[in-house]
Amino acid sequence: MEDGIEQGRGFPVVFLHGWGGSKDSFAFVAAALKRSYRVVRLDLAGFGAAPEPPDAWGADDYAAHVAKRLEALGIEECALVCHSFGGRVGIALAAEYPGLIRALVLVDSAGVKPKRGVKKRLREARYRRAKRRGEDLSSYGSPDYREASVGLRKTFVRIVNEDLASRLPKIGCPTLLVWGRKDRDTPLYMARKLHAGIRDSGLVLLNGGHFSYLDEPYTFVRVLGSFLAEVSR
Repeated sequence: MEDGIEQGRGFPVVFLHGWGGSKDSFAFVAAALKRSYRVVRLDLAGFGAAPEPPDAWGADDYAAHVAKRLEALGIEECALVCHSFGGRVGIALAAEYPGLIRALVLVDSAGVKPKRGVKKRLREARYRRAKRRGEDLSSYGSPDYREASVGLRKTFVRIVNEDLASRLPKIGCPTLLVWGRKDRDTPLYMARKLHAGIRDSGLVLLNGGHFSYLDEPYTFVRVLGSFLAEVSR
């Protein structure tokens, strides 16, 4: 399986990386869990060894694709651990495939619309003005957008404009939110919105940024291990 890695035996724990990441993003976590669980790390379409989507995909397209891959691996139920963009996919999976996802872990997850502050509105106005004038737009957009291939840029635009808040009440599985207090990409108010929207959820804060699981790896592994021990019984 070039676009994924499977290790260990036991209850399945599946990892989905963030935008620009790959199956290697959670390698150290997998190493800590593989003695107790069947750990599966997947490349999402367009990243690592996985081919790009055939067109502009949204969270539901990614979720359906992941569900098919898990079915092919014989996984009927699992715990799902997701970071950032992977969290969008995780939210869609937990909401639309409840029998597949026994427990959900969202780490500095995307999925709800960001607040539109003054700086953001000014950037959008400058972009629209430059587009009307036919100016070079290569300096606009986030680093993730600029670094993506031409094909993935359409997917990126679709993904970041999706608001999955309406899916949150549909998530019925135990959900753990792990967040960095200094996260600027998906700020803490997003964690609180997810926490409020998912009825069976808990929130753990780490002293890190958007990659809080890398900023405090040992704490993250302990927290995750404790949660998995409860939900995998």
